[in-house]
Amino acid sequence: MGTLLQEINSPDDIKGLDLHSLEALAQEIRDQIIETVEQTGGHLGANLGVVELTLALHSVLSSPRDRIIWDVGHQCYAHKLLTGRREDFHTLRQMGGISGFPHPQESVHDHFGVGHSSTAISAAAGMAIARDLQGEDYSVVAVVGDGALTGGMAFEALNHIGSLGRDIVVILNDNEMSITNNVGAMSDYLGRIRSDTKLYKAREDLAALLLRVPLVGKPMSKVAHYFKNTLKSMLPGQLFEELGFAYLGPFDGHNIPQLKKAIKAGIHRGGPVLIHVYTQKGRGHALAEESPHRYHGVGPLQVVPKKGAVSFSEVFGQSVVELAKVNPNVVAITAAMRDGTGLGQFAKQFPDRFFDVGIAEQHALTLAAGMAKDGLRPVVALYSTFLQRGYDQVIHDIALQGLPVIIGVDRAGVVGDDGPTHQGVFDISFLRAVPGLTILAPRNGSELVAMLNWAISQGGPVAIRYPRGGTTDNAYQEKFSEGEQIPALELKPGRDGVIFAVGHMVDVALEAARLLEPEYSCGVVNIRSLKPLDESLLLKLARGTRYVLTLEDHVLAGGMGSSILELLSEQPGIKVQRLGYPDQFIPQGSIPQLHEAYGLTAQQVANTFRKAMSGGVYQLVASPEK
Repeated sequence: MGTLLQEINSPDDIKGLDLHSLEALAQEIRDQIIETVEQTGGHLGANLGVVELTLALHSVLSSPRDRIIWDVGHQCYAHKLLTGRREDFHTLRQMGGISGFPHPQESVHDHFGVGHSSTAISAAAGMAIARDLQGEDYSVVAVVGDGALTGGMAFEALNHIGSLGRDIVVILNDNEMSITNNVGAMSDYLGRIRSDTKLYKAREDLAALLLRVPLVGKPMSKVAHYFKNTLKSMLPGQLFEELGFAYLGPFDGHNIPQLKKAIKAGIHRGGPVLIHVYTQKGRGHALAEESPHRYHGVGPLQVVPKKGAVSFSEVFGQSVVELAKVNPNVVAITAAMRDGTGLGQFAKQFPDRFFDVGIAEQHALTLAAGMAKDGLRPVVALYSTFLQRGYDQVIHDIALQGLPVIIGVDRAGVVGDDGPTHQGVFDISFLRAVPGLTILAPRNGSELVAMLNWAISQGGPVAIRYPRGGTTDNAYQEKFSEGEQIPALELKPGRDGVIFAVGHMVDVALEAARLLEPEYSCGVVNIRSLKPLDESLLLKLARGTRYVLTLEDHVLAGGMGSSILELLSEQPGIKVQRLGYPDQFIPQGSIPQLHEAYGLTAQQVANTFRKAMSGGVYQLVASPEK
């Protein structure tokens, strides 16, 4: 590691550096990012691609007075290294360490908290309005990836800003990728812009020539007007200009002098300005350059996958492939998460029946609704945290019309190091309120397969939530009756009390029950269907014991435990205690660390049960153990 980076404690420290030093610093930053991410995991590709742009921004702007808003946050690592967090960078995405995303509580240089895509332009517009109404004077710059432009919110913001006419700079960081290859008309449009550099140069040369031609009389004025309109039509960024932005670019995103000049020009010009830069995702890392989609987000290199393990996402994807083989109406939809949701194999085998809509969860869900309305059987795979963005569509476009859409709610529960923006701990609560929606949660891969086979036969919408991580049990062993709801399953009877558990927490419950033997006889029930509940079995088991403990990888407010309380509210003499997450956003940390912090390990569950049996207080809200 070199010494330049060690001397950088704030953005002010780079302002006097010459080009040679800036380029050397860029290399040191890349080395540091690679070294750290190999240990901690993180978003590698985009962060390596944006190093020079980050240096140019901080060379020109004066942060924190000037606002730099990073969309998504997949490109903020260099920014963190330049803004006083170098010494703590090794704690990236670790419990108690620095966030993998911009975090206002972490630094005054992080002006807006992000984690989900397509928000930066709206936030920047709000800051620009606040600046002007309060008579302040500072620059506002939003840095947006090309993948983020597929999100409708980004276009809503662009449309609004163009009509406002306020000073704001949007930098389009175009690396031709979101997580997998970008899709759609916008991606095609940007591709044409990237290839139109010669046309752009020809336009500039023609404009310069016309300026040297003396215009005499009305005929020449008409000619000039004609040429003006012709030149506008030749402009690669015409779309953005029609939205009210001055378009500058495209520029080489790794050319620091060019980038500095463009940023200065954009700020000096005033009004809405879009600066188009193209960068190489994974730059400086040979494998990431060669396979950028594989190195968008990576885990620590020292972590070795469990032998024989397969992820829930892989089981889901393979199951949808098997369904599609026997049913030609089965189609699959995802939002820029083809491989992450396990649908890569489906896309290869059934390319005409696979639809990656880009970062557009709302569109994905209503697209599925339209397909289902006219006879197809759509399966939509979204991460739990991103399903939040399509809640209106779940209610009004799918459930209200009773359409047979299957929603795979991937990454349900805590997901670990990505932190509060990505924890999937709200889906049970917001989905439980939707009439006519069935909600299922498999314990393992085998149940996931069985649930998908059951769901495809239903006449209404079904959501299946499953966690991040692996399962070794994915053999198809059970078949649920098509005309009946999926029943709960008593895995272990108990005299003293019973644990109602859901999803992968069922195995935690079983281990807790084992730890309690022979002191206490603790029953375990696999809920399986969160909505509707298997009321008859659950009531029977609850009445047969004096104590019910609910266990879920989800917030307590409105979760599975709440539904059990509702069910048992009129049952006298039954004491209910709930274990889950309290009313707070769950921080970053590994999944085992978070489970331990919130009392959700097998030993802690056993201790909670034991304390209740010995006359302890029955708490209705769980808190992290001190």
